Amino acid sequence: MNRNKGVTGPQGFRAAGIAAGIKQTGALDLALVVNDGPADAAAGVFTTNKVKAAPVLWSQQVVRSRRLTAVVLNSGGANACTGPEGFQDTHATAEKVAEVLGTGAVDVAVCSTGLIGERLPMGNVLAGVEAAAKELGSSQEAGLNAATAVMTTDKRPKQSWQDSGQGWSVGGFVKGAGMLAPNMATMLSVITTDAKVSGDQLDRALRTATGRTFDRLDVDGGTSTNDTVLVLASGASGVEPSFEDFVAVLTEVSADLVKQLQGDAEGVTKEISITVRQAATEAEAVHIGRTVAEDNLVKTALFGSDPNWGRIAMALGRADAEIDPDVLQILINGVSLYRNGTRDRDRSEADLSGREIEIVIDLNVGEAEATVLTTDLSHDYVEENSAYSS
Repeated sequence: MNRNKGVTGPQGFRAAGIAAGIKQTGALDLALVVNDGPADAAAGVFTTNKVKAAPVLWSQQVVRSRRLTAVVLNSGGANACTGPEGFQDTHATAEKVAEVLGTGAVDVAVCSTGLIGERLPMGNVLAGVEAAAKELGSSQEAGLNAATAVMTTDKRPKQSWQDSGQGWSVGGFVKGAGMLAPNMATMLSVITTDAKVSGDQLDRALRTATGRTFDRLDVDGGTSTNDTVLVLASGASGVEPSFEDFVAVLTEVSADLVKQLQGDAEGVTKEISITVRQAATEAEAVHIGRTVAEDNLVKTALFGSDPNWGRIAMALGRADAEIDPDVLQILINGVSLYRNGTRDRDRSEADLSGREIEIVIDLNVGEAEATVLTTDLSHDYVEENSAYSS
């Protein structure tokens, strides 16, 4: 996996990231990704939150055609809960991109991230679109600038690229640090490929990949108003891979982006994986993993490097799933601390001093398995989120 390349890694794509003045800090805050073809297949998945930002409502509509020419993204404002005027702002942004690129507004997806409830400074946004169009390039630097321009509380840009070894590749970037939960996250991601893939196949592949990756990261239980993952296919390689091969590489890139999201989450000091094994169904395994991941008592214990397996047992016992405590086993960093209804080895044997923590929950009631990623609940997380809008 190559993290020096992103959306401009595959052939047929240009990108830019510029400072449009949306953020008062003067940081990069507007990104543009353009598919130069020859194909323009696209697909998207979006937040399940019932309170959806204007850009999500717009992009959901335009991507139904399974084609896109460009994606414009801004940080510094979510354009969520801004009423009809906010939707008009999104439409105007798409029209501006269409104007400068010589395409139609229905071929342009729009993404925004930042504080909820504030209108965007549209003069800056529209001027920024023109400036970004002039900066478009296919270099690694251009891709990195785009990845940087979507950052909010992120500490670093996050991108990934993978060569299939068959003449085509997949690349992408993602942003997100807080309000990260299943069913997407406060997260914007654009993924590109130069493989020849139809729009319908792209949609199936994206849903398969996100179901195994983006939807299994849960930092704080907050499902955002703006979550969006888009994938664009240029077909510039001329190679049409099998569906299985394409899904495999798309999933690899998605998983790497998700791992970077976990490592850059707000206030993170522990990167935690929760694997639920021998569950009745995969859905129940995911549900149990999420229940444990979102439990504040578990998260604070892990922040303190405390192998308090009792909190894990309590949390998983709340899940609406088939659970038998008399056959259950809980392991933390390879040490079995609870087995068959009672404690097993002494909790002091589990070393949680490092950054990586692996929790394994063996239900012993079936054959299904799933892994959910999460982080601890630290002082820094509380401080950062208590002062976010001020």
